[in-house]
Amino acid sequence: MTVSDGDIHMCEDGPREAPALLLIHGSASSTRSWRAMVPLLTGSHRVIRIDLLGHGRSAKPADRSYAVPDQARRAGMALDRLGVAHSVVVGHSSGGAVATALAEERPGLVSALALINTGPGLDAFIASESAATGPSQWPPTKEQLRMFASTAVSRPGYRIPEELLDDVRRMTHHTYTATMQAIRSYLEQRTLPDRLAVLGKPLLVLFGEDDRRWRSSSASDYRAVPGAEVELLPGLGHSPLLEDPPRTATRLLAFTTTHSVRVD
Repeated sequence: MTVSDGDIHMCEDGPREAPALLLIHGSASSTRSWRAMVPLLTGSHRVIRIDLLGHGRSAKPADRSYAVPDQARRAGMALDRLGVAHSVVVGHSSGGAVATALAEERPGLVSALALINTGPGLDAFIASESAATGPSQWPPTKEQLRMFASTAVSRPGYRIPEELLDDVRRMTHHTYTATMQAIRSYLEQRTLPDRLAVLGKPLLVLFGEDDRRWRSSSASDYRAVPGAEVELLPGLGHSPLLEDPPRTATRLLAFTTTHSVRVD
């Protein structure tokens, strides 16, 4: 799909007449990160996945903005092109910031939000792990990628699929660094609970209790949002959608069933 400033890759599964569910990946990831979840969601939803600009199979221009509101604007344009008037929006990690920005920019489009292991603010970041949260050279070495992946999951014996490591390799140094800086800038301006508290949108927050990138205790910050549902997932780390898709999907579906807008 071509939007105003680049080609955006999207995937669509499930019946078109079903309530829409938009899934937004985190930094240095892609639509592939949701693959195991999709079959668990399409029985009741029109599931739409997007590769944000600079990621996956989307364009990676060096002269475009990777600011969070601009990524959200593109996601909104993509939903418009698909004829989606209302959607529950789900974001994993920094994808939750893009989901929040989409609700800020297009409140009529977003019927509810679900954030999965999305740090509420920069003070929740686990600084002691910062050396392992991203490659320090480009292209990244295999060892750097494995270090990067080591903080993405906590379930014993689980290995990040090679195709997800390839998503990091496919990024350019510019798109990687610009994306990371954009997320930092967005959180520096205002925390996500502060942004969400004034939107009046139903909110579900799921957080793997053993997250090694963001303090799982910070999930309680989202209780400042009126009516927010906050749940820790024992035994899981930063990526519940990879580590335990059935448990993650079950909790997500319980929320979306209540808050989805059906197509007439």
